[in-house]
Amino acid sequence: MKTAVIYWSGTGNTEAMARAVAEGMTAAGAEAALLTPDRVQPGDLNAYDAIAFGCPAMGSEVLEEMEFQPMFDACKRSLGGKRAALFGSYGWGDGEWMRSWEKDCADAGLNLVCESVICTETPDDAALDACRALGKALAE
Repeated sequence: MKTAVIYWSGTGNTEAMARAVAEGMTAAGAEAALLTPDRVQPGDLNAYDAIAFGCPAMGSEVLEEMEFQPMFDACKRSLGGKRAALFGSYGWGDGEWMRSWEKDCADAGLNLVCESVICTETPDDAALDACRALGKALAE
């Protein structure tokens, strides 16, 4: 199975989560590509069976608007039927950005196959374990 982890990280927190997701994918026997939004075109995603998207909360609990959001908006409608999952970190609020993102995915017809993983600031061992489990669930 070919999988991808597409993430944006400003401080390294979401990058650490992305690496853990990829570890879970490879532990499940999948081939995992770790990509940033600047390396993704919508047509590229046809090559993957499952995709994990990671983005932290920015500003007033929104996705990063310069790179991640435009890439995600360009891709989301072409992902119907693919296995997908979401993850990210935040430093304030209550996780509203993830709930909004999940609704956006549902409205676009994305197949979110497991519960999203969020954590406050730097991911601890429990958050990294949850990311590995997310990756494994996507790759199974």
